[in-house]
Amino acid sequence: QVNLAESGGGSVQAGGSLTLSCATDGFTYKYNCLAWFRQAPVKERVGVASIYTSDGLGGPWYADPAQGRFTLFRANAKNTVYLQINNLKTENTAMYYCATRAGGGCFSEIRLSDFAYWGQGTQVTVSS
Repeated sequence: QVNLAESGGGSVQAGGSLTLSCATDGFTYKYNCLAWFRQAPVKERVGVASIYTSDGLGGPWYADPAQGRFTLFRANAKNTVYLQINNLKTENTAMYYCATRAGGGCFSEIRLSDFAYWGQGTQVTVSS
């Protein structure tokens, strides 16, 4: 059973930074695509960035709106993937989820339907 647990969300002022964490356990395969998604109020859930859980297959990959201010990286020893968001804007207010394909590959397009395992989410609220 694959388990994902997000943390690190909070309330911040515009211009600030946050680093979200996704702790993982239960993987059977060495290479698993793990992605971050965001869901703003009354909006659909969309992919932000993805990365493999181990070195060697490239990445990370970013959806266009995430380029520049979002950085995805992992700490292999901690089985944790991080999403750092710099220069936060009010439009970044959303619930952020991590998800994995558990043995599946990463692609440049981060599609909701490709990911079977999800965490509970962590809320990010940005005020002006």
